[in-house]
Amino acid sequence: MQVLVRDNNVDQALRVLKRKLQREGVFREMKARRSFEKPSEKRVREKGEAIRRARKLARKHAMREGLITKRGKAA
Repeated sequence: MQVLVRDNNVDQALRVLKRKLQREGVFREMKARRSFEKPSEKRVREKGEAIRRARKLARKHAMREGLITKRGKAA
């Protein structure tokens, strides 16, 4: 991963790097690797993540169809 430093503005380059690392999921993976996670805990976590993704996708589809507004109120 590469970030360009423009006009000696290291703070801005650091913010850009952190944002890129956040999007790639590096921080989440580092946190997960700090300690051992039992296989049963891993299954529960991954299932919860899948459920959250599915709900988010369903919410986006419902908004696109006009069934709900951004605040969650019925149309």
